[in-house]
This record gives sequence, C-alpha cells and structure tokens, in this order.
Amino acid sequence: MEKKRWYWIGCLEMACLTMVVLSAKAQAGDMPQDWSKWVQQVPLQNKFADSGYYVWCGSVVKGEDRQYYMFYSRWPHAQGYEAWPAASEIALAVSDKPEGPFRHKKVVLPARGTAYWDGTATHNPAVIVYKGRYYLYYMGTSYPQPLLPGEAYTPNWWRCRNTQRIGVAVSNRPDGEWTRYNRPVLDVGIDSTAWDALLVSNPAPAVYKDSVVLVYKQVSKSAELRGGKVTFGVAFAASPLGPFIKHRNRIFELAAGTKEWMVAEDPFVWHYNHTFYAIVRDVTGSFSGEAGALTGLYSADAIRWQPMPVPKVIGYHFVWQGGLPSASKLERPWLLFEKGKPLYLFGATRADAQQTHSFNVAIPLKPNQ
Repeated sequence: MEKKRWYWIGCLEMACLTMVVLSAKAQAGDMPQDWSKWVQQVPLQNKFADSGYYVWCGSVVKGEDRQYYMFYSRWPHAQGYEAWPAASEIALAVSDKPEGPFRHKKVVLPARGTAYWDGTATHNPAVIVYKGRYYLYYMGTSYPQPLLPGEAYTPNWWRCRNTQRIGVAVSNRPDGEWTRYNRPVLDVGIDSTAWDALLVSNPAPAVYKDSVVLVYKQVSKSAELRGGKVTFGVAFAASPLGPFIKHRNRIFELAAGTKEWMVAEDPFVWHYNHTFYAIVRDVTGSFSGEAGALTGLYSADAIRWQPMPVPKVIGYHFVWQGGLPSASKLERPWLLFEKGKPLYLFGATRADAQQTHSFNVAIPLKPNQ
C-alpha cells in the first residue's frame, strides 16, 4: 500500500511537470511580473470591522446572487488579542460590492463543545467553489481549559494552540447552512518525527482541474512545548473532502536552509495557466528582502516553489489613500478574481501597536491594460 501511495504521488508530480516549460518568465504566465505595480492606495472606506470583536483573516467569494461574501475570524475584545486559539469563531459578512462596505450576517462555525475536534475555536477560513458547491476549509481547536485574558504564550496557551487541525465544511450557498464533519480533513502525521506531528493549520486550497491541492502550515514535535520549526507542507486529493495524500517534502524552503523558526506564513494559493501561484507573508525577508512583506511565489507542481521575477507584492506597510502608511503589516492575504483577473487583495491588519483592535482591508489592484 505504501509503495502504491508514493507511486501515485510520483505520477502526479510528473503530470504537473510535463505541463509546464522551462524558463522563469514562461512559468510566470499571464500573472504580473511585478505585483507591486498593480497595488493601489487603499480608500479609507475599504475597511471591515466588527464592533466588539477582533477581526482576522478574510476569505471572499462572489455568490450566484451577485453578492460578495466574506468569511472571517472574530473573537471578543474582552478576551485579548492573543485569545484566538480558544475564542475565535468563523463568521460571515456580506456586501453588494467587492470592496464593501461589508456587514456582519451571522456566525457560520461556532464553538460546539470539546467532544469535537473543532469544538473550542474555528479560525483561518478559506473558501473555494467546486462543481457548484462551496467548501470552507478552516483550522479548529479543542481544549477543555479556558484561556484567561493576558495568558498568551503560557504553557496553557501553547497546549491549546497545539490542538490545531484542518477541517472542511460544505454548503450549497455561501449564506446557507454548513455541514461540519466529526473528523479533520487533514490531521497531524502519525509518525512522531513527521514535520506535521504536532499541529496543522493555515489551510490554503486551490482547485486544479478535477482535483484539490491543499497547502498547509505544520509544526513538528520537539522537547519544547511550542514544538519545532514552523514549516509548510502540501497534500493532494481527487475530492475536496479528501482523502488528502501528503507529499513527503516541505515547501517554501530556502535553498540554503535557515536557522529561523519560521520563514513564511499565511499562504494564499491558486492555479492559473498551468502554473501554481502563492502569496505568502515573508516573515524574515528571505524572499523579498523585507521582513513582513507579502511575497509572490510560483511553481509547476505545487511542490517546488521559487520567488516571482519581482517577488515583493506589498511591503511591511500598505498605503492608505492620501499617502498615510498603515500602522501594521498586512497578514492573511486573499485575492478576489473577476473573469480571471485579480481585482482586490484582502488582508487582516492591526489598528495600532497596542493591538487594541483589528480589521480587514480591500486593496484595489489595477491590472496593466
């Protein structure tokens, strides 16, 4: 069975590789060589906040009713900014226009009790449309002990954070009822030495023909409670519901290796013109030269990645209309496409250095004509 598994993965790798040719320029396809030239200043009204809650993430899709739906993570201000592993829930906001204004509609994936793998918190929404149905990938936790305000990075906090697993919910409509499952769609590795033996999170799905590619964050076990390095893996499935077959190698790795705890985070992944693309947060500046910037990567097979010809998409700060820089970096990027072109880059950001609140912004993109 194990030999068949790796044979299947090898065939998939070869199929992907034979579809793409050689040069970096050719592989970059029709996507911009320099994303930064597409990025515009952000109108002040292109901001979504939810009163009384921290807002994080922001996965946006256009429904058949021509409305725009944002799936986002939220948790109460009273719990503190770092309470997300135990207090986050995935909610839904709706707008008539892609840039907003978005308005909160309902909670989509609430807490449902620690008898479930995702019973404590839900976080990191990423929605795709596949054969007319909507699939919402997310991270869930299940931990019996509450986190108190100010308890960030204590042993209790790390134990809660370490219960992260990846699930998927299904619906016929973005604003409909969502079916949740009693098991993760992607669980931790059963081998205690695996790169993902401790936790998996940050799901980034992409539809490729009639299959689904899932990029995800992973942490290995170590002597420390927080685990080993934060790296990324990729898995493949013939259905959005799995089963997903993990590739054995880590992705988004530097050729020369690194001693850093984490070099990339928050991927958004898509497939276009025989090529996979990703926008990631460049944690250490290893890809773009600026720590905290958003960086573009591409790949023939979703396994071997390299930076775009001009890698930086947005620096540590984005710019508000009028020239005022943002107070913090942009995280959890999400692209909204219309007719194959990216129109808006959504992302979450903190409002100030004190982390008193956070919100999502819609950054206009102006493709070259």
